[in-house]
Order: sequence, then structure tokens, then C-alpha cells
Amino acid sequence: MSLPIASLPIRHAIGLNELKHSTTESLRADFLIESLFEANTIQAVYTHYDRVIVGGALPTTESVTLPTYDNLKSTYFLERRELGIINVGGSGSVTVDGTVHSLNKLDGLYVGKGCQDVSFQSAEAADPARFFLMSAPAHAVHPTAKLAKEEANPTRLGARETANERTIYKYIHAAGLASCQLVMGLTVLESGSIWNTMPAHVHDRRMETYLYFDVPADHRVFHLMGPPDQTRHIVVANHQAILSPPWSIHSGAGTASYSFIWGMAGENLDFADMDFAPISTLR
Repeated sequence: MSLPIASLPIRHAIGLNELKHSTTESLRADFLIESLFEANTIQAVYTHYDRVIVGGALPTTESVTLPTYDNLKSTYFLERRELGIINVGGSGSVTVDGTVHSLNKLDGLYVGKGCQDVSFQSAEAADPARFFLMSAPAHAVHPTAKLAKEEANPTRLGARETANERTIYKYIHAAGLASCQLVMGLTVLESGSIWNTMPAHVHDRRMETYLYFDVPADHRVFHLMGPPDQTRHIVVANHQAILSPPWSIHSGAGTASYSFIWGMAGENLDFADMDFAPISTLR
């Protein structure tokens, strides 16, 4: 177990009344995580939306250990939490209480409540693994388990005509890796497709986070958020993440094809729990 270190930065919950007065700068400060991957460190943010922690681990020349943050007021990170991990970089591994789990790009791992020592390694420093982390409070113990990309129920959706041809991979959900409240997966858009999650929806029973990756360096994704009748947008670059409140849509379009991780936590594990907003109603 690691000794407590400095507290996690906190993102407080923002309501609809505050959103009405948001500027570009305040939207980015409240909902965008600009830097998740820094060499040989773990970067993380604590959000008051369902007490979720969003983070990234980038081991290059050395192993990186999951810290015990002082403001969690726990003996170790997963004493009262669970953790979902998806690798969006080169090959690597996650060691959980002495057991090594190898993760290639787009492989996922669930780590259950009560695991005390979690560390991250890359197979090659020149092509390091990039582990996206999402943690939520947990009330029960579920076993640590891996799911390779090929096993993650790949489902083709969308059409070329609507520029949203894509494949969805589900990792942590009711019919996949078991959890207390985490739901995680990712979406890969086909070349020439740019739209994600359209028609848009909200789910008032869960928050969500998006990590955009494989975004070309000179391109961006215009992430749409806000209630369906008062949308806003945030311009997002590669390896940046968005915090999405339960009252917000979470959709977007890129200037080139890209991929993104979606992760949820809240009241239920029902992937289909969505309140749709028809395109004609968006404002």
C-alpha cells in the first residue's frame, strides 16, 4: 500500500442555473480534463458527480503505482472503491496484488473493491501504454477480471449516409464484467464518419465521462453538452476527457475520425437507460 499523498483536485457539481452564465473559459474549467497522461505519473480528478474519479496512467521508463490520496480518507485507494481500466496506447500490464494482467490496446480490466496494490507498466518505453482510469464508490466485492477487445461484444451501428458508422465495444456492464455501479466501453468511428451519440440522449440516473483518443494532432472534436434545448460545445483534443452531468447530452462531431471511451456511474447498470432527444428538438 502507498502512503497518502496530496489531495486530488476536485470538480464541484455545476447546475443548470450556473450553466446559463457559463463562458468558454468556465465551461472548459468545469467539464474538460485537459491533461490526463504525463510520463511516469497518474493524473486524476475527483468529481462530485456520483463521486467518480477520472484518471490516466502513463508509465514509460518505470512502473507507476496507484496512490492513496489524502482526501479519500481511506487506508488505500480501493478500500471503498472499484476501478475500471482501458488501455488506449501500446502494450502494457496492470499488476493487482501481485497478479499481472497484460493489456494490449483497447483491452479492459475491472479491479474490485479491497484490492490494495495496483501498478501499471508499459512493454516498451518508446510505445507506452496509456491506461484510462475510472473509479466509483463500491458497496460489494466483485472479482478482478480482464476482457480483451475481441471479447467485448463488438456491435456495428450507424451508417455512412449519416456520417456515424461505428463499432461499440462493451466491457463493464450488466452482461459483461461485473461491477457495483461502473459501466464502461468504447466506440471506434469508421474512416469518413465523424458523429457520435446522435440522436443525443440524457440519463438523469447516471453521470458519464468521455475520453477522446486517436484524434489526429491537427484535428479536434466539437463535444456537445447541456440540456437538449440549451446546448453548448467544448472543443476537445486528443487524450482529453469530458465530465458529463446527468442533465446533459453528450454528443459530438470531429473534424476527422476518432475513438472515445464512455464510462458511467450512478443508480443502475442498464446500458439502454437513455432518455432520447430527437434531433429536431435540439436548440
